[in-house]
Amino acid sequence: MPRAHRPRRRLPRTPGPLRDALTLTGLPLLAALALPAAFAGGGTRRWFGGRAESQRAEAQAAKDAAAAAFYELDTAQRDLRISIETITAVDDSPAARRAVADFDALGRRIDEASRQYISAVDAHDLDRDDLEASAAARARTELTAAKEELGRVKQELDRFTDGLGPLLGKAETQLARLAPAVERARQALLAASNALDSVRATGLKADDLAARLAALSPELTKLNQGAGQHGVPQTLERAERVTRGAEAVRVEAERLPERAAEIDHRLVSLRTRAQALTTRSEQVDPILSELRRRFTVACWQDLQRVPDIAAENVRQAETKLAEAHAARSEQRWADATALLSTVRALLNTTDEAVSAAGDRLHRLNAVQKDPQQEIDRTRFAIRDAQRLAMAGRNTPDPRHARPLDDAVSRLERAIATLDGRHPDYWHFLTETEAVRRAVSRVVSLIRDERGAAGH
Repeated sequence: MPRAHRPRRRLPRTPGPLRDALTLTGLPLLAALALPAAFAGGGTRRWFGGRAESQRAEAQAAKDAAAAAFYELDTAQRDLRISIETITAVDDSPAARRAVADFDALGRRIDEASRQYISAVDAHDLDRDDLEASAAARARTELTAAKEELGRVKQELDRFTDGLGPLLGKAETQLARLAPAVERARQALLAASNALDSVRATGLKADDLAARLAALSPELTKLNQGAGQHGVPQTLERAERVTRGAEAVRVEAERLPERAAEIDHRLVSLRTRAQALTTRSEQVDPILSELRRRFTVACWQDLQRVPDIAAENVRQAETKLAEAHAARSEQRWADATALLSTVRALLNTTDEAVSAAGDRLHRLNAVQKDPQQEIDRTRFAIRDAQRLAMAGRNTPDPRHARPLDDAVSRLERAIATLDGRHPDYWHFLTETEAVRRAVSRVVSLIRDERGAAGH
């Protein structure tokens, strides 16, 4: 927006004859001005009365006030333009785009008010010697109107500026984060590089980590090119992404010696466990022989393949252990870790199968010797649930009473299976366990309902 320059106020020119007289007499100007009016001749300034000078003074005051309003508006517009540029550098949201459009519209209003002011200034020369009172009055009126219009536009600009607060605050926050974020990214990359150098100095390879760090180099190049080329939000996001990636590389590099030692320990531990399971699995056949001899087929039929499964699992575990050892020697850490996890899963499955055979014999021996202990345990669970269902009630809720009654009937049927010549003790045990699980579900339902009612 163009600035209007206030014309410098000129002092009245000294008339030619008077200037010549001063030259001839050698008198100073101020002293000569005090000479008698005889010097006032042709070409001298027209002197008006007090009213004309008063109008000139009022017009000049209006001009000064309009100039002050003009410069105040111009300064505010410049400040606002900086705020808008700050927002557009960071924010491309619909709200930011609306703010730019509104600022452009406001700029047109400012231009109109400025043209009115400049036109008023250019139309009136308040320093004219022959300025009439009516001309001075018109100048004052037009300059005052221009000042008031500038003031109204300034108020609009102030309201618009106040409304930019949230957008500007967000933009300034992001700009304030920019330099620290980029610096953090650079420092994270440097720390990761130093960590890799330290690890390699111990003889460990970290090729995968080095490759991940090298992949961040193009991102660092873009960070160095700056937000002016790539945008503030994109640069912030890139800096955070580089920081996370480099930090992950650094942490893994620093942990690599510990990871190698952990893999070595797991190799030894799992190999020892595989050997122990081989010994234990050899004891399954004698257990199965005793189960076959003393109990019905239903008590051991599902365990028939345990020896074969255990042997196959141990064989696979030993193969995977050898592969894990080779991966460790080649410092393929991820492969070694994955293979050791597979070995652990195979050995866990084998351990459960081998343990199941021994546990089965132990439980069947106990129930064959004294089934009453299992019966009492199950009846106690049912009675405890029945007391809970009746607490604070005259009659139980059918949703609770029905499954508890079913549990009583099911237990009685399971007890009846023990009366035969060759009782199926395993069926009896699985039935009592199922009854206790059903009762436990009823207890949980009652407690949940009462807890919800209490709230």
